[in-house]
Amino acid sequence: MALLELDAVTADYGPIKALHGVSLKVEPGEIVALLGANGAGKTTTLRAISGTCNRGGRITFEGRSLRGVAAHDTARRGIGHVPEGRGTLVQLTVWDNLRMGAYTRTDKEKVSTDYDLIFGYFPILKERRDQHAGTLSGGEQQMLAIARALMARPRLLLLDEPSLGLAPLVVQSIFEIITSINADEGVAVLLVEQNASLALKIAHRAYLLETGTVAASGDARTMAADESIRRSYLGY
Repeated sequence: MALLELDAVTADYGPIKALHGVSLKVEPGEIVALLGANGAGKTTTLRAISGTCNRGGRITFEGRSLRGVAAHDTARRGIGHVPEGRGTLVQLTVWDNLRMGAYTRTDKEKVSTDYDLIFGYFPILKERRDQHAGTLSGGEQQMLAIARALMARPRLLLLDEPSLGLAPLVVQSIFEIITSINADEGVAVLLVEQNASLALKIAHRAYLLETGTVAASGDARTMAADESIRRSYLGY
């Protein structure tokens, strides 16, 4: 059984139709890249999954329908969403942001252990523990956004443009951390990323969106080697 499955999913922002029947799957432990040009519907697909936009069609997570499930209950079911722009609580400290990430959990005795786990992946956040999130660099804020989502112990992580606006070395570090989290913790990842080449290097499979529909899908390495796909959709 797929961890996440979308079947003919639609989404709109009032009169604007953003998705026109998107179908995709994420298997347990996979990294799946969701690629396409600006306006293709990538961000809306993540919003449809997490319940933060109007949606239709069928979405199931661990075999259970997400129809009518509010965003906060979607998070409780095990889906963490790191939106484009990071969404850190800039007036709060790093520590308080992490605490907010764990607010849905009932296993409070394990939360303290997870702080150590998070600081192992993101040692810079331990150094910045008492610093306000708004004073962090862009890369540090992106790390904090991912770390905060992980504090909820999700089984699926939705990442929206984690490399946006960051220096290449910082991007490389973040993608190495994402790969480690996937391998070590078994957290599945649905990754929206403007850097298609980089996304395909760490993904197991990929989907290409074009104007709200799936234009192509398959093994990430096979798609990366397909010259027609690269030229037509990926821009490299």
